[in-house]
Amino acid sequence: MKKLAFFLVTIATLAFCSCDPNDDTVNNTLQTSQTSGGSGVNPGGSTTPGGNNPGSDNPGGTGPTSSIGGFDENGASNALFSIASDRKVKLAKGNLQYRASTSTWRFAENQFDIVGSDNANIASDYNGWIDLFGWGTSGWNSGANAYLPYSTLSGEEDYWVGGEAYNGLVGEYSNADWGVYNAIENGGNMAGMWRLLTRDEMGYLIFGRLASTVNGVANAHYAPAQVAGINGILVFPDIYVHPKEVPAPVGINSYDAAYTDNIYNIEQWSMMENAGCAFLPAAGCRQGTTVSEVNEYLYYWTSTPYCFDAAGVLMMQYSGYISISYLMGRGRGQSVRLVMDAE
Repeated sequence: MKKLAFFLVTIATLAFCSCDPNDDTVNNTLQTSQTSGGSGVNPGGSTTPGGNNPGSDNPGGTGPTSSIGGFDENGASNALFSIASDRKVKLAKGNLQYRASTSTWRFAENQFDIVGSDNANIASDYNGWIDLFGWGTSGWNSGANAYLPYSTLSGEEDYWVGGEAYNGLVGEYSNADWGVYNAIENGGNMAGMWRLLTRDEMGYLIFGRLASTVNGVANAHYAPAQVAGINGILVFPDIYVHPKEVPAPVGINSYDAAYTDNIYNIEQWSMMENAGCAFLPAAGCRQGTTVSEVNEYLYYWTSTPYCFDAAGVLMMQYSGYISISYLMGRGRGQSVRLVMDAE
C-alpha cells in the first residue's frame, strides 16, 4: 500500500504540472519502478563486468580480484561510474560547500560530511560553510533573481536561469552550474573542471547501468547505509569488489531497504572507499533559513528543469523510497555532488 501511494503522488504531480512539449527530458517515465525488484538486472540482458571474485570468504563482488578506489589530486574518484551506455564520469570526493565571507568553494573532506543545521546561518557575510543551495546558484548572473550561493528567496520563479522556466544549467546557461563556473579549492582549483549530472544521467547512474555483482545482486547500483553515524546511500562503481573484511551490504537496489540495514564505522568505510565505493549523505534541505530533515532525507540537484517551479532531483526518504523526481521546487536548498567527465 505504501508503494502504491508513492506512485500515485508521483503520477498526480506529473498530471497537474504543465510541461514544455519540446523538452524531451521531461517526458520520460520516472524510473522508480526499477528499484522494486532488488535484482539490479539490466533490461538489455547483458552480463555484468568481470567474472567471479576468487579467494574471498565474503560474497562481495565480481570483476577482477581488486577494484580501483580513492581519489586523484583533483579530488576525482579513480573509480568510474557510467551515466550512459557510452559515457563515464568520476565523482567528486564529497558534497560541494561554500564560504560566503571568502567566496571559497570546496568539496567536503569526507564523503559522509554534512553541514546540517548550520545551513540556517546562510548569509552574504557568513564565515562558516554551507552545503544546501537553491537551484542554479553558482554565483554567475544568469538573469535569475536568485543566482548567488547564499540566496534565500522563496519564489520558485526567482531561480529561473535566463528568466525562463525551461532553461537548464547547460549550453548557453552552463555557467549557472556550480562546477562549470567556479574553481573548487580542493578540486583542481580551476573553473570548468566539474559539472552537475542531468536528470537522465542521474537515472542511468542509479537505475540503468551495467555494474558488478555485489553480495549476489547483479548490476549493483546503490544501497541505503549509515556511515560514521550519517545516513545516506552507497553508490557502487561499475567495477567493485567488496572488501572481505567488511560485512557485505544488503538491501542492494531495493526500494524498501533502510539506512540502518548497513552500518559501517570509519575503518570499514575507508576500506570500501579504497575499493571505489561512493557515498551520498542525507544532508536534508533548507527553505529560506529553515533547515529540516537532516540525516533523514537526501536530495541532490540535477541540471534538468521541469515545469515552472521544479527541477530534477535524486530523492530518498528514510523509509527507503528512492527516485529521480520532479517533486522539489527550485528555491529549496539541496545538496550538490559534482562529477568530472572521464576521458
